[in-house]
Amino acid sequence: MPGKRDLLLRYLLLDLNGTLTLDGAVLPGVRERLHQLSGVLEIFIVTCDTHGNGARIAQELRVGLKRTSQPGPGEAAEKAEIARSFGAEQVVAIGNGDSDLLMLKECGLSIAVLGTEGLSVKALLNADLVVKDICDAFDLLLHEKRLIATLRGSP
Repeated sequence: MPGKRDLLLRYLLLDLNGTLTLDGAVLPGVRERLHQLSGVLEIFIVTCDTHGNGARIAQELRVGLKRTSQPGPGEAAEKAEIARSFGAEQVVAIGNGDSDLLMLKECGLSIAVLGTEGLSVKALLNADLVVKDICDAFDLLLHEKRLIATLRGSP
C-alpha cells in the first residue's frame, strides 16, 4: 500500500450480530462473498453469541467460530486476545460494536460497518476505515485496488 507498510493478511475475524447478521439472520450477499474470500483468508466469526445461533451460522457459512465467554466489558478484551492469538498484524477484523473496538485497534487492517444496527463511536474511532454494509467490506478485500485507493498515503 503506497505510503503505508505492507500488509500480509491471512485471517479474517468477523463480528456476528450487526455485522454479518441482523436480528439473527445472515444478511444478503454474505454467503457468496465469504465463499470467494475463503480461498484467500482463513475466516472466523468472533462472538459472545447473543442469539445462540453462532455455531449454526458458522457451519452454514463454512467458517470457524471463536466464542467469547460472556457479553459485557470483558468481551472486547477477549476478542482482542483472539486477534493476538492469530498474530494481529496478519488479521483483518470487521465489526460494529463496543465489543469490537479492541479487536479493531489490534489488527493489521480493521473495518467498521455502519449497518442497520448502527456503529459504535468507539468502534469507529479504532477502525482504519468505515463502510456502509458488510458486503462493501468484503468487496474491498475481494478488489484490493479499492482498498489501496482508500488507504494509500495515510500514516
